[in-house]
Amino acid sequence: MSDLFEVSEELSQFSGQAPLFPLPNAVHFPHAWLPLHIFEARYRQMISDVLDGDRLIAMALLQPNWEASYDTKLAQIHPIVCLGHIAVEERLSDGRYNLALRGLSRARVEYEIDGVEPYRVAKLTLLPDEYSHLTTIDRRERQRELLTSAVEVLPELQSDPLLHQLLEAELPLGVLCDVISHSLGVSPDDARLLLEETDVDLRRELVLSHLHQHNRRQKAGATGGFPPAFSVN
Repeated sequence: MSDLFEVSEELSQFSGQAPLFPLPNAVHFPHAWLPLHIFEARYRQMISDVLDGDRLIAMALLQPNWEASYDTKLAQIHPIVCLGHIAVEERLSDGRYNLALRGLSRARVEYEIDGVEPYRVAKLTLLPDEYSHLTTIDRRERQRELLTSAVEVLPELQSDPLLHQLLEAELPLGVLCDVISHSLGVSPDDARLLLEETDVDLRRELVLSHLHQHNRRQKAGATGGFPPAFSVN
C-alpha cells in the first residue's frame, strides 16, 4: 500500500478510548482528510487536551432530533464512528482552531465514559475491513471497474492531480472505496451507511450505486466538489 495510506503508527497510539466529536452533518471516512473549524468552548478544550496527548478524536454523526440536547452529553449518536488523527492544526488568536483530521479506522462505540471533561469520551472497538474468502471474487477487476467509473463520473478526478495520484496508487479495495466515498458528496445518512459497511464487497456495491446516482445528478446540472468545505462544530 502507498505510504500515504499507512496508518499503523498513528493507531499504535490508540489507548482504546477517545473523545467524541458529534456533528449533525459530517461523516468522516478512514484514509480521508477532513478539514474542521473548532469554535465551541468545550471542543476547544477537547482539541487542547488531545494535542497534548495522542491527537486522536472520533467523529460521530448525531441521530435525528438532536437539537434539544445538543449542548449536553445526552444527544444520541450513531454507534459507528471514524477514529481520526489530527495531522495539522492552527490555533487562532481567539482560541479557535483550524484542523486537518486524517481518518484512521472505523470504530464502534461500546460505551461512554463519565468524566469531568466538558466533552464526551467513549470506549471504542476498532473495526477492520472484512474481505470474503470466496474464490469467485475477482477484486482486481472490481477495483478496476470502480476506479474507471469514478474517473468517468467525477470530473474533478481529471483536474485534481493529488486526488488522481491517490486513486492511481495500488490500494486495497476497501481503501479505494473510502477515498471515493469521501468525494461523492452524498447525504450524511447515505455517508453513514457507507461508513457502517465493514464488508468491502458490499461497500463497493454501495459506492458504485452512488456513482451512478451522481452521474444522473450531474446530467441534471448538480455537481459536487473536492475537497469538501470546512465542517464546523
